[in-house]
Amino acid sequence: MTGFYTLLYKELLRFWKVAFQTVLAPVLSSLLYLMIFSHVLAERAQVYADVSYAAFLIPGLVMMAILQNAFANSSSSLIQSKITGNLVFILLTPLSYLEIFLAYVVASMLRGLVVGLGVYLVAAWFYPVSPQLSGWVIVFALLGSAILGVMGLIAGIVSDKFDQLAGFQNFIILPLTFLSGVFYSIHSLPSTWQFLSHLNPFFYMVDGFRYGFFGFSDFSPYISLLIILACLVVISGWALWMLRSGYKIRH
Repeated sequence: MTGFYTLLYKELLRFWKVAFQTVLAPVLSSLLYLMIFSHVLAERAQVYADVSYAAFLIPGLVMMAILQNAFANSSSSLIQSKITGNLVFILLTPLSYLEIFLAYVVASMLRGLVVGLGVYLVAAWFYPVSPQLSGWVIVFALLGSAILGVMGLIAGIVSDKFDQLAGFQNFIILPLTFLSGVFYSIHSLPSTWQFLSHLNPFFYMVDGFRYGFFGFSDFSPYISLLIILACLVVISGWALWMLRSGYKIRH
């Protein structure tokens, strides 16, 4: 596993060397969301009983930061390597496709979790909130970051140019995260939109993560866990097939 650790170290250095952009900037953006939405929607949004809107918002923003940054890490790293041509130096090594997969995904998970922790620490300083069920928080954070890390890997493999990757980010990842219940409880939506929300896999990640903070949620956390586990298995199998076959990388 020496090759895995080496590639993982390279991927970690890649985002940590520009931490101002990859870590601090997302934390600041999430803090602005918190300040603006908690002020504007505090009296309008319907949330859980005995839970302030600001407290309700924090877990959603933390999870949104985890998901978006996990996706950004693996997708941007792979597309940059493809465009600059240095991907060949990874492909020439005796690294297996599984080691490459794990290195990219684990690095993405770590970036997402670091940003999420930063968002939580800064937000909780303004609006104190702490997890009641830490195990659920950890499990959903790990699974959510893993799924988006794999999705970023797939997007990086499929894309040939930065604008194609931007299409994944702007037309898939961004809408799914914003419409996943980060800023609202889906029970406040009309029945049609509630049904559409249940078709969004990001909803189960956010809702399960929020369950770890308050002990109640819009949907059963056990079913949410099964759904995102199934999603992780499916997209991981897809990504591994791409890496093994060399799709748009070797051929």
